Amino acid sequence: MPEVRYRFAPSPTGHLHVGGARTALFNWLLARKEGGKFILRIEDTDVARSTQESVDAILQGITWLGLDWDEGPFYQSKRFELYQEFAYKLFDSGKAYRCYCTTEEIEAKREQAMKEGRKPKYDGTCRNLPAENADKPYVIRFRAPQEGVTAFRDLIKGDITFNNDELDDLIILRSDGTPTYNFVVVIDDATMGITTVIRGDDHVNNTPRQILLYEALGYPVPKFAHVPMILGSDKARLSKRHGATSVMAYRDMGFLPEAMVNYLVRLGWSYGDEEIFSIQDLIEKFSIENVGRSAGVFNPDKLLWLNAHYIKAGDPQRLADLLIPFLKERGVDPSKGPSLPAVVRTIQDRAKTLLEMADGAVFFYTSDIAYDEEAVAKQMTPTAAPLLTALGEKLEAVAEFSHDGIETAFKEFCAAEGIKMGQIGPAVRIALSGCTVTPSIYEVVEVLGRDEVRTRIRRSVEFLTK
Repeated sequence: MPEVRYRFAPSPTGHLHVGGARTALFNWLLARKEGGKFILRIEDTDVARSTQESVDAILQGITWLGLDWDEGPFYQSKRFELYQEFAYKLFDSGKAYRCYCTTEEIEAKREQAMKEGRKPKYDGTCRNLPAENADKPYVIRFRAPQEGVTAFRDLIKGDITFNNDELDDLIILRSDGTPTYNFVVVIDDATMGITTVIRGDDHVNNTPRQILLYEALGYPVPKFAHVPMILGSDKARLSKRHGATSVMAYRDMGFLPEAMVNYLVRLGWSYGDEEIFSIQDLIEKFSIENVGRSAGVFNPDKLLWLNAHYIKAGDPQRLADLLIPFLKERGVDPSKGPSLPAVVRTIQDRAKTLLEMADGAVFFYTSDIAYDEEAVAKQMTPTAAPLLTALGEKLEAVAEFSHDGIETAFKEFCAAEGIKMGQIGPAVRIALSGCTVTPSIYEVVEVLGRDEVRTRIRRSVEFLTK
């Protein structure tokens, strides 16, 4: 059985869009499921708009998502000689011809056709010229059939048919010798042995032209699957006005790659009522047949829910490693203070993003607490200072400074003072963190450690007595 080969071929003219990332993911999953190859190709023939910065951003985004490639990255800009060779093969065999029409002439023909209600396609002026002057500037056009139909079965959309008389003679080589998109895509996919092309449905209209080129070159035509677009909440095509569209922007906002992968796959693909999939689950269960024909609507809240799930279930050490750059952005050196994985354990149940986790972790590494004045005025009653002093002494005497030992000390303290936890808890939170919202008090005390808790309680008492 021949090897199955899939590809992802982004244009390096910007960041890795979530739509492109989903296309890459679909190709990668099927390659892994079927034991085939996943090829990465950079379509940088648009020299004016392609940048190395965009190439780097795309590679970074694919790597962050965990999509490893088996071959490549191949760059179209380094294959121009190959494309020219194939263009002249078509020319020499009579399947392409020189066109001498100027840009102005082409535009005039287009305008005239539109005035007459005709399709504004090339009229074939140079198609059957008896003699050709190679010294005059020319482009090379593919000699497309003018009758019949070109049909294919789309793995998502079903049967699609185009009348050949609606397709004009495609330019395959410009007058400066540079090849055109539809031509180089066919040459690349053919010579790289791509067996299935999965791409956005904005390429549907390119497909009949490409099929004709495959046939003219004598290469097998691959299978095609055109994935519907991703829309914003207003059902318009997803753009920056809907929020972030770059995969790496979501990384910078504190999202985990597994949450993004899980969300993007489910944005158009269904598998019963299941929502949570590991990467191995997806490799086993994903199929292009279960991708819907309707456009997916990007829902940031759903992505946030998935991210919270993966953070809650995440390995504290891995999350700690991912948190380090976010903490450093906040001026925090996590090597100076409590164990970061231990801090993570106290906050991961309630955090939705790594950004939230970083914000919630800062106070663990900041001894010079800035107290929330409103919280102090509301929660620090006149009895707070002596109670905090007495509690500090109680905690100093705890033999086993563990969660259980700390919880027991708090309960014994409240019983001895004749108060409830709610009467001392807010003051303790303010003393330790500066505000009234923290993880479990017992966890915070344990992670900070006996010495730091003593220091913070004493400082809060000094603040209150002043």
